[in-house]
Amino acid sequence: MTASAAGRTPATATYDRIGIGYRQIRRPDPRLAGLIADALAGARTVVNVGAGAGSYEPADSDVTAVDPSQVMLDQHPGDRKILAGAEELPFDDGAFDAAMAVLTVHHWADLRRGLSELRRVSRRQVVFTWDPQHLPELWLIEEYLPEIRQLEHGRFTPLSVVAEALGAHTVVPFPIPADFTDGFQIAYWRRPESYLDPVIRRASSTFADLPPSVTEPAIERLRADLASGAWQRRHADLLSRESMDYGYRLLIAGDSEPAGS
Repeated sequence: MTASAAGRTPATATYDRIGIGYRQIRRPDPRLAGLIADALAGARTVVNVGAGAGSYEPADSDVTAVDPSQVMLDQHPGDRKILAGAEELPFDDGAFDAAMAVLTVHHWADLRRGLSELRRVSRRQVVFTWDPQHLPELWLIEEYLPEIRQLEHGRFTPLSVVAEALGAHTVVPFPIPADFTDGFQIAYWRRPESYLDPVIRRASSTFADLPPSVTEPAIERLRADLASGAWQRRHADLLSRESMDYGYRLLIAGDSEPAGS
């Protein structure tokens, strides 16, 4: 286990807890879907590692979903589903044209081993992740929940390290649109009232890993600032923006075409 994984709530336990109803909040965003589809173009067979409920899988490929949480796999609509972790993929070398991993590598107990497995079983690798060294950070962290910073920096590996371990040849920035539909933590940067909804918070692994004694007072401070207009005055600049770059990146490694094309 890596140092960053030590003492962390296992991803399986987290997603077994928050997985119920996950698909209602975590709806794939078409702009991110398009970016991932372009990166996977031409891949006839794809393994989705940390697949969850199947978001962002290409419709024109044969996809095998892999996830360590049965609760998440039960919500996956596909018929090829494997209960397994990224670190030990039960496939032959080069079994797939491409491997994809979307917002999951930070949950892996052994990042380098998991990325090595992606490279072993596929000829192309597409990984969507977040760079903890990127600035600015979300206002929610700076002003209300600095505890998120310690949690996220403890489990996310700097992008440069992930890119090196993956052997990425392409890094594509993805600024988060203001109306982003996939409700992970950053999605509501221009819709602060959304963080008041406990259903939305439960669909985020970050909130799931923080105790109510930490989150509830912070959310009440946010509620008061929204009611008084203090938040709006502090963040008038955000209200006029259509997207924000908060450090989310798509990494592409390996061959650009499937074997035999």
